[in-house]
Amino acid sequence: MLKIENLVKTYKDVKALDGLNLEVKPGQIYGFLGPNGAGKSTTILSTLGLIFPQEGRIQLFDVEVFKDGKFDEAKLVEVKKRIGYMPEHATLWDFLTPVQTLDIIADAFNIPKAEKEKRINELLNLVGLSDDRNRKVGKFSKGMRQRLLLAQALINDPELLILDEPMTGLDPTGIAEFKEIIREQKKAGKTVFFSSHILAHVEEICDTVGVIVKGKLRVEDNLESIKREFLRKAGYTILVETNVPVDWSPSGWNVTPLGEKRYRIAAEEDIREGVHDYVASQGAKILTMQVKEPSLEEIFLKMVE
Repeated sequence: MLKIENLVKTYKDVKALDGLNLEVKPGQIYGFLGPNGAGKSTTILSTLGLIFPQEGRIQLFDVEVFKDGKFDEAKLVEVKKRIGYMPEHATLWDFLTPVQTLDIIADAFNIPKAEKEKRINELLNLVGLSDDRNRKVGKFSKGMRQRLLLAQALINDPELLILDEPMTGLDPTGIAEFKEIIREQKKAGKTVFFSSHILAHVEEICDTVGVIVKGKLRVEDNLESIKREFLRKAGYTILVETNVPVDWSPSGWNVTPLGEKRYRIAAEEDIREGVHDYVASQGAKILTMQVKEPSLEEIFLKMVE
């Protein structure tokens, strides 16, 4: 769906993208995660041909649109008909209504009149702007503008939806509704690629995560695999509760009491089986035992370091 290879974008002496490689596969909700200034927006704008990288390759729908420092403009125009894009920062026409705004964008995609009117009504209902359909956009809040930007990104019924920091400015209700819209797009067979620096948004809805730091992709995998790899490298935190107190000193493990019968064990590998056997040898029983999984925030901060 989207494949980027060895992409380089330099602004004077700063490498915004430093040999970036990533791949978004059909049907994924791909969360593109990174701190501010990591290269997220530069990646998206390069993909859409809105800025020009110096090196690398970009493929969209298996069509090579960028190579050797040049875009193939004809190919890029064709594939962009299949893409919906919601920018992080956009200027809307304040003197127009949502209906008028979407009408203009629909015309740009040559959507027939009968289909256009139906599509506009559906989208305004989807993003919660039906009651404000004839209100001037200049009177909209930041959250309402975000909703309209999402509607315009969906006007052409795109196969690939690219969203740059889409939930900025939304209240908690709006964020929840936005996440549900993204999930519904996946159910409808769409592919969603969205950037964010808000970890909770990515963790809740994405099946694939890519973390970019200083223009390089540090990791790209499903969230569970990323967590397993992080545990393998960073070690395990095992929480144990027993029916009676246990003397851990002969074990040689790094054990921290959390109460009379509750303990935290730090280990370089998964030693749960050994812990079970040791507790039994002490004449005790394990009531609960679990591995404390890292949050995406912990993983992200470690990668940024």
